[in-house]
Amino acid sequence: MSDLLYFKYYFLDALRRPYDKQKLLDDFEALSNYLSHTEYKYFMFRDFQSRNIMVTPDNNVHFIDYQGGMKGAPQYDVASLLWQARANLPDDWKQFLLEDYMGTYEKIIDEPIDRETFRSQYNGYVLIRLLQVLGAYGFRGLFERKAQFLTSIPLALQNLKWFVNNQNVGIAVPEFKKVLEICISDEVIQEFTPIQATPETSLVVTINSFSYKKGIPPDISDNGGGYVFDMRGILNPGRIEVYKTQNGLDKPVKDFLEQQTDMLTFLNGVFSVIDISVTDYIKRGFNSLMINFGCTGGQHRSVYAAEALARHLRNKFKVKIQLTHTNKDHWEKNSS
Repeated sequence: MSDLLYFKYYFLDALRRPYDKQKLLDDFEALSNYLSHTEYKYFMFRDFQSRNIMVTPDNNVHFIDYQGGMKGAPQYDVASLLWQARANLPDDWKQFLLEDYMGTYEKIIDEPIDRETFRSQYNGYVLIRLLQVLGAYGFRGLFERKAQFLTSIPLALQNLKWFVNNQNVGIAVPEFKKVLEICISDEVIQEFTPIQATPETSLVVTINSFSYKKGIPPDISDNGGGYVFDMRGILNPGRIEVYKTQNGLDKPVKDFLEQQTDMLTFLNGVFSVIDISVTDYIKRGFNSLMINFGCTGGQHRSVYAAEALARHLRNKFKVKIQLTHTNKDHWEKNSS
């Protein structure tokens, strides 16, 4: 029930579409009761996805991040693994792996299972998992304004659309079904789908890191300049001895900036601003957008930020990027 409410509060309600709240809550309760009546209950990981599975060099498998585990239905974890949005597994893979899972499950409990009932309840947990993911993306993206979660919403909605059109949860939930149809409508999916560059798109986004001691890089286009973000408000790893000869491309520096500073919060704001311009520039056929990140030495903070924005724009818009670290020769010379 909590996963369904998470979806309601952080995704569905954010759409601002009309629905009958009490009828939906009644359907939530009916589905939860239906799924809770399972013959077998075992340890349920609850966040069973590929990034929580580690394979060590000796080919041993390990699991992490299981602090939310509890006793529950065996269908929940396999639903979570096979339907994680970013994996985007083909349907035939999902069906094959589910059959393999049921076969292995029968061997473990040493008796046959009612596979039709198992599949029906599995479908219910797939639906709950898909909605829980949408709730998480909604919370992180729509409420906390973290751009990387917003980019995952269209694929999650496409997964949900395929499921609604092809699977059945085995219980009548009319208001719930109405809400799902709203979520998978072309209008809603388009609302979260960013415009993307094509091979014909002329826009090139120039991203520079620079040192304020040497000045802001000139704009060689005829636009007269672009965005300039001052990274000096972020704690400087260059003042810490162990990081002085390193730069924003090195993992220890990246870990420091992500874990010990407000860098990620800063960049979420940058992404939101730049996304508006990139979307508009692609639509209007503009050729050039310039974005500069400056810090004291042009070595740590600005380098990390420039790399992060370039990665974000490539992933979200597929746009051409020209990335330059203007003070690279200086910090490479000092580190040698």
